[in-house]
Amino acid sequence: MGTLAIGKSTRVDLSINSVRELNQALHQAEAGSAWEVTHPNGQHAIAVGLTLPLTVRIEGHVGYFAAGMNEQATVEITGNAGVGVAENMMSGRVHVAGSASQSAGATAHGGLLVIDGDAAARCGISMKGVDIVVGGNVGHMSAFMAQAGALVVCGDAGDGLGDSIYEAHLYVRGAVGALGADCVEKDMRPEHVEELARLLAAAGRAENPAEFRRYGSARQLYNFHVDNAFAY
Repeated sequence: MGTLAIGKSTRVDLSINSVRELNQALHQAEAGSAWEVTHPNGQHAIAVGLTLPLTVRIEGHVGYFAAGMNEQATVEITGNAGVGVAENMMSGRVHVAGSASQSAGATAHGGLLVIDGDAAARCGISMKGVDIVVGGNVGHMSAFMAQAGALVVCGDAGDGLGDSIYEAHLYVRGAVGALGADCVEKDMRPEHVEELARLLAAAGRAENPAEFRRYGSARQLYNFHVDNAFAY
């Protein structure tokens, strides 16, 4: 694969090399190394399955499942991201400077996903421990079946927020279209203000935690009961 050393970084041009070649190189990279990826042009599955503390900067827009299954690596995307960015992330940090399509951070177990723009439907679906901070709005059914972690929305949230939620923490600064089944507004206790302030700082945001409201599970759908059959 043709690469170019730029200072302490290795640059890979995806108009010359394939995504498969890039991912193979990243999987064999030295821990702590830095990479720059140019001309992604919306290609899918860029920088997936990373398991080392690498720094990867992608200059442009990416397609489906960018930075999926990330573990330890820091991935920065300067453009927009397609469906499933950072899905099933275990740890590390993924930062999208633009907006993200559906299912951002889906099923992710850990790490921090930051989206400076908007996120489409089902952001954080079935999240299992990841923290997600969205600078703009999120689409409908975000945090659907969210089990653990936190979703911070600095803008508005669409209908069905937190439908069938378990123990994830949801913080929304703007309006909520409608809450999903078993999702209710909850008090902001000091520990939640502290958690929210920490997440906003980690994401580089300047919003005031006092402007947010918290949502979580009413814990009525944890176990199936025939009287609740139509609520699932």
